Amino acid sequence: MSDPQDITTPETDDRATTSGPCRVVEQDGTRYTLLGTAHVSAESADDVRQQIRSGRYDAVAIELCPSRYQSLIDPDAMANMDLFEILRRGKAGMVAASLALGAFQQRVAEQSGIQPGAEMRTAVEESKAADLPLLLIDRDVGTTLKRVYSNVPWWQRFSLISGLLGSVMSRQKISSEDIEKLKEGDVLESTFNEFAEQSESLYTPLIRERDHYMSLRIAEENPPARYREVLVVIGAGHMKGLGEYLSGQRPGDPSSEREALERTPPRSRLWKLAPWLITGLVLAGFGIGFSRNTELGWQLVGDWFLINGVLSALGTAIALAHPVTIIATFFAAPLTSLNPTIGAGFVAAGVELFMRKPKVHDFAVLRHDVTSPKGWWRNRVSRTLLVFLMATLGSAAGTWVAGFRIAGALFGG
Repeated sequence: MSDPQDITTPETDDRATTSGPCRVVEQDGTRYTLLGTAHVSAESADDVRQQIRSGRYDAVAIELCPSRYQSLIDPDAMANMDLFEILRRGKAGMVAASLALGAFQQRVAEQSGIQPGAEMRTAVEESKAADLPLLLIDRDVGTTLKRVYSNVPWWQRFSLISGLLGSVMSRQKISSEDIEKLKEGDVLESTFNEFAEQSESLYTPLIRERDHYMSLRIAEENPPARYREVLVVIGAGHMKGLGEYLSGQRPGDPSSEREALERTPPRSRLWKLAPWLITGLVLAGFGIGFSRNTELGWQLVGDWFLINGVLSALGTAIALAHPVTIIATFFAAPLTSLNPTIGAGFVAAGVELFMRKPKVHDFAVLRHDVTSPKGWWRNRVSRTLLVFLMATLGSAAGTWVAGFRIAGALFGG
């Protein structure tokens, strides 16, 4: 197979007239035109429109996953979100991260005057108008975030989370450098770009795996002889990697390889046992305290309930939860911390939902509200997510603080 080739003959092929990079790769009788777009660029949308209207292509592939595609064609789909189900399935953190990424994207749109993703929207509209098959080839953003999180060492995770939160909480004008980064990749890549450049463990799931994944999706959607000419609309940052995969040998079993890239590495057995181990140690500490004398035992129990309850309730208070939620969290957190099957965050968010059920308006303005720090606390949907996260963090802090206090009382002399 030949390497990806730049189009350089404008007199024979109008692909050379695009404002962004454009390459052609041939594999098994199909010519793939890789159109490198800038996700914040009006010119890129024009390039996509020009290419599809040329009538050259049998199909169009775009760098979107089904969930992002749905958000693109139906911006109000979030209004149908079942918040309680999200909390029950432990996806509150993932939804909050997705909202944070969307908030950064919206701020770029407001400050640059250009709506990110315009070229993808154009590809969707033009392929539909031309009655061309539309192939969604990117990996689900939630899966990518999970693989990013699990792939980096634990000491880098705090930097990633704080960087993501910083992009939301900061009200500074987004620099021209940040906008330029968006012209090379999507909002996910630009948010973590600083870390990805210095970390192979982050670069792999964020960039290289997605290049491989998109080539596998193309192989699945385009078995030999189905399509002869395919336009592939991708961020310019994926041109080199995807081109290399497509110029290589066609995978024998693309579905199994693709499924492997969708799996989230399981947590180690130690991490699974850790909550039960902590529970056992705390209960053992109570037992030792009561075995020495009843007063010490009750003191340890009181310390556990007070520290855990106060810190978790403080977290919900910071999230501006309903007073009933704060009180309920105070009493629930010490008990849920001794029961690894249910978390303080779930209880706190459940009470908050009962006391302040989000209205249709909250879902309708959610995308706009999360672009500002105040909006996260004002909107009932995002505030419920904050209640969940802050109660969880408070309970975790309370477990460690109270645990060390119990250990000090028993063995500190």
